[in-house]
Amino acid sequence: MHKLLTAALLAATAMTGLVSTGAAQADSIKPAILFDMGGKFDKSFNEGVYNGGQAFSKATGIKIQDFEVQNEGQREQGLRNFAKKGNDPVLAIGFAQADGLTVVAKEFPKTHFGIIDMVVDLPNVHSFVFKEHEGSYLAGMLAALASPGQKVGFVGGMDIPLIRRFACGYVQGVKAVDPKMEVFQNMTGSTPSAWNDPVRGGELAKSQIERGANVVYAAAGATGLGVLQAANDAGKFGIGVDSDQNYLHPGHMLTSMVKRVDVATENLFKDAKAGKFAAGISDLGLKEGGVDVAFDQYNEKLIKPEWKAKVGAAKADIISGKIAVHDYMSDNACPVS
Repeated sequence: MHKLLTAALLAATAMTGLVSTGAAQADSIKPAILFDMGGKFDKSFNEGVYNGGQAFSKATGIKIQDFEVQNEGQREQGLRNFAKKGNDPVLAIGFAQADGLTVVAKEFPKTHFGIIDMVVDLPNVHSFVFKEHEGSYLAGMLAALASPGQKVGFVGGMDIPLIRRFACGYVQGVKAVDPKMEVFQNMTGSTPSAWNDPVRGGELAKSQIERGANVVYAAAGATGLGVLQAANDAGKFGIGVDSDQNYLHPGHMLTSMVKRVDVATENLFKDAKAGKFAAGISDLGLKEGGVDVAFDQYNEKLIKPEWKAKVGAAKADIISGKIAVHDYMSDNACPVS
């Protein structure tokens, strides 16, 4: 499966790359990653990137330097420090790195950069963005299929359009199964600390469960760990995000909406190593293997064959264009609630 996804993402990168800028060859490449709030072991978004970097290092023997941002002021400073030390390419993790990267990439035009979850349109930057609403639609379908006559919930991290995109796709998937089903929605906060507050995440999930939610989908970074723990403790289902989190609470993890940030990371470094770095944008959805829902040994006993078939059919229809999942970020509006 991973080989197929890797091939798909490589193809997407090749199609969307705009200008080859000739990165350094294998003997001189010095890759670096600037992780964002929550840290590289958040078991979610950052850790997915970390795993991609580790896969690259294992395959090539090339060590990757990294830094974990602790406050907003460290983003631009961290990127600049890597560039000054000769690291190349430098990968910035998260939408909040965009402003700092825009400044630093202009200061170091010969250094190659990547960013995940935001577009920085510069000749030495490759941007990876994902169609989270497509994967979240499938997660919403599973939530509804597992909860006939009940309610489901969503807990987001920082209240920003990107996380509203997850929520909107999820609600659309729920409503596709049962238009009358109620979906509770809460955001953890409006500052970056919302990504790293599992206690608050757990409180929000408990509140939704007390109101009748049978499934709670967490799109909240490390905060989501508290959401998933609360669902497990209450005997309900959780849905993980970004990385495959099904292993966290076997028997109570319905699925995870995976974003292949690991493959994107590995491919960026592979391209740089081969001298094939290309500036541009990779926009990765179901068709490109960039998002999906996870089926594995940890949730195989939870997922009925007919559910899997319905989700598979919907996935095919999204890829073909028969089902159009609304993107909240296109107009900051969701057609369902």
